[in-house]
Amino acid sequence: MSLMRNGHASTSRGGGDEAGLTNNPAIAMDNYGATDETTTLANSDYLDGDEEEEGTPIEFSVRRSNDDPGTFFNDGKRKIDFVIVHEEEKLTEKQKQKKAREEQERIEKNLPAEEDEEAQQVMWRNKFLENLRRYGVEIELDIAEGDKKTITYYKLHAPWSVLEFFAEELNFRAPLQAHTNPSSNWSARMLKKLHIPNIMANNVPNKPLDFFTCSFKRSKIRKFLGSDNKDTFFTNTERTRVVNEILQSCTYGKRRRAEIGIDRLLEEDVFQAAYPLHDGTEEMPKGNLVSKEDLNKRQILNKYWARWGCWYKYQPLDHIREYFGEKIGIYFAWLGFYTGWLLPASVVGVLVFLYGIITVSFNVPAKELCDSGDEFKMCPLCDEEIGCTYWNLSSTCMQAEIAYLFDHPGTLFFAIFMSFWAVSFLEYWKRKQASLAHHWDVMDFEEEEERPRPEFAAKAPMMEENPITGIMEPYFPEDERKKRWLTGVGVLCGMVVLVLIFMVGVIMYRVLIDIPLSQNALLRNESQSIASMSSAVVNLVLIMVLGQVYQTLAGILNDWEMHRTQTEYEDNLTFKVFVFQFMNFFSSIFYIAFFKGKFVGYPGNYSTIFGLRNEACSNGGCLVELAQQLLVIMVGKQIINNCQEVAIPKLKQCWLRYKLRGSLGDRECKRWEADYQLVPNEGLFEEYLEMVIQFGFITVFVAAFPLAPLFALLNNWIEIRLDGSKYVSEVRRSVADRAQDIGIWYDILEFIANLAVMSNAFLIAFTSELLPRLMYQYQYSSDMHGYINFTLAHAPNGSTNEPCRYKDFRDPEGNHTIFYYQLLAVKLAFVIIFEHFVFGIGRFIDFAVPDIPESLEIKIKREAYLAKQALQEIQADSPLKTTPNLTVQAD
Repeated sequence: MSLMRNGHASTSRGGGDEAGLTNNPAIAMDNYGATDETTTLANSDYLDGDEEEEGTPIEFSVRRSNDDPGTFFNDGKRKIDFVIVHEEEKLTEKQKQKKAREEQERIEKNLPAEEDEEAQQVMWRNKFLENLRRYGVEIELDIAEGDKKTITYYKLHAPWSVLEFFAEELNFRAPLQAHTNPSSNWSARMLKKLHIPNIMANNVPNKPLDFFTCSFKRSKIRKFLGSDNKDTFFTNTERTRVVNEILQSCTYGKRRRAEIGIDRLLEEDVFQAAYPLHDGTEEMPKGNLVSKEDLNKRQILNKYWARWGCWYKYQPLDHIREYFGEKIGIYFAWLGFYTGWLLPASVVGVLVFLYGIITVSFNVPAKELCDSGDEFKMCPLCDEEIGCTYWNLSSTCMQAEIAYLFDHPGTLFFAIFMSFWAVSFLEYWKRKQASLAHHWDVMDFEEEEERPRPEFAAKAPMMEENPITGIMEPYFPEDERKKRWLTGVGVLCGMVVLVLIFMVGVIMYRVLIDIPLSQNALLRNESQSIASMSSAVVNLVLIMVLGQVYQTLAGILNDWEMHRTQTEYEDNLTFKVFVFQFMNFFSSIFYIAFFKGKFVGYPGNYSTIFGLRNEACSNGGCLVELAQQLLVIMVGKQIINNCQEVAIPKLKQCWLRYKLRGSLGDRECKRWEADYQLVPNEGLFEEYLEMVIQFGFITVFVAAFPLAPLFALLNNWIEIRLDGSKYVSEVRRSVADRAQDIGIWYDILEFIANLAVMSNAFLIAFTSELLPRLMYQYQYSSDMHGYINFTLAHAPNGSTNEPCRYKDFRDPEGNHTIFYYQLLAVKLAFVIIFEHFVFGIGRFIDFAVPDIPESLEIKIKREAYLAKQALQEIQADSPLKTTPNLTVQAD
């Protein structure tokens, strides 16, 4: 029986997985020597990061690995840790003859030989593979002959000597003692206390164990669990990290020219792909002849997480982290946590909306409007010269009732509730994040001094010494980079201006559509609603097109700016894309919320733009239009994105299979061939961006659309399964990167949450009818009778052909009334009070909710104490032992 370690979510803290990494591992091997003692915690108590109770140490069970036999070399013993793919097109007889004639002509004319790009690639490829072998990596070839191309799969295996060396270099954590994993969540604990069956429970087999861990040291190998079986001591994800490190460090040419790493070889088309293998097929065995404990990890994730039938189940986060690594695990943990928090927001939003439906029949202003008959003759919505006519306010009865559904006293409560919700969500996510980081042994994880990006290394014009490592590295002048960065910011500003130009175009479209509709007797009452809804659809199309165009442009600009490391590159790309997408999605919504209808003027003195009268709010008010806009853009975007996530990977897979046709013949795909037909993994950037934009929709303008959290919740239930299915079944497995948090996205979420407070304050004050109603109720009539007449001004004499009314607080000469200025003062005071109240409570929540739970702090301190005690015992009982150096050199 072989020893298999299902996970190593540690309760013993230390350096991160990448800490202490040298910039050149191949050369650093020469200086290797074991100098530090290992910490053992064999007799210590277990404390889980999410629980307050203590667990008990368990025996580390021994069982056989469930990995697919197709993930091994032909000998069935050596594990395939990585696959590199090279495609070579076959020349037809005509192409061969043509090439021979050209070569003969060159010789006859005594012309110099042209630089052969293909020969250069062959040389680089052979040199790279040779240096991989010098690192100690074992390589096995599998060649698939097709009609039009030959595909060579280089299967890579890291033997024990390489794994243990790099495990120490990369500061891997190694297990000292296994424990049960008693982690649960608050909902499970609450349902258990209430004796309510928990339908969300997900009994997933082969749950990863928890371990006390310490930094791996070869000199103390016998102290670690599972060290007696070298084939299974390191997990698959750890093995792929080691091989990926070698692939990124291995040279294929001159080091001074930065001819280093697999990424640049992929850029140069020397290889076509490099990926770790999935742990076998995701499809379930036929006939149910295999017990669930004998399923491979991919099958377990597919059955208990990625399929649609699991939409209401808890996510198996430990299994996700074990298979995909902490970076992807943190994303799904955040997405699940965010979706869970959407549930109370959705319930409150639905209740607020139902309150509007229930109380609409008691709304006195709406009743007065509907019963007014011909009492209120309204001024034409456009110039009389082009055919617009007078109309009765009573004809907008339905719009007035619909407007009340979104604009009633519950709106203020919901805006305050969602402001506190956003602050609390972020604070409690920090706690959850800290617990996960502790549980997954990445609490003190820090990235190493990053090496330059392959693209940067390829394009940098000079070399300079790295002040930290002392190694010559590609260098790009800082002044030139700043100039390029400022140019990129200029392009960003230009694209934002383009968004505003398109927004003005949509406004003009809405006005021009409204004019003919308002002249039609059948459509007059619905003209503004039709124009608003159709313009929202047009705006959505423009938003999606501009978004795709700018993301492509942002990638080109980011490449041109020459950012040295991958972190710098990703942070700058995130900044550019988020700023643009935020303006792209929210500019039209900001216009309707805060500008539309505020600069219309009055009869005889209307404001115009390009000869057209400025837009007024629709008959139901701007808040209804805002709700329409949010509904179309938010829900439309979600539908389009989900359709894309379903269709695009499948279309890409079909295209890849079409290109590879003929290379398989009639035989069954091997594991590495099947994975090559999957879509390349493009990372988490698009996933985070989609959710962050959604977070903006449900917070920044939630006062206008209380159903937004419900639509977000429904979308996220689908999103989790779509993403899960994509990662398990449709994309190649990525290297299991480590991470302790969601990075720069948290700062963006915090910015949106703060913006939401200000936005909702101004929305209620200046767009909603709440404050005018309260003022009228306080000053004139507590039962609201006469409110409609009070809000309508008389057109100045001579400004229209007939006497008419329009909505504004003005006297018969067109001047603002005293009530208007009193109301303005109340609105400004409301914004200040609302903002100070919410921010004050938010700061209190921030203060009252510690970032790290108190129970977790106690556990960390206890573990540090136990580690210190154990270290003293080892130093007293075990002399320091060293092992011979492993020396590997590369050019």
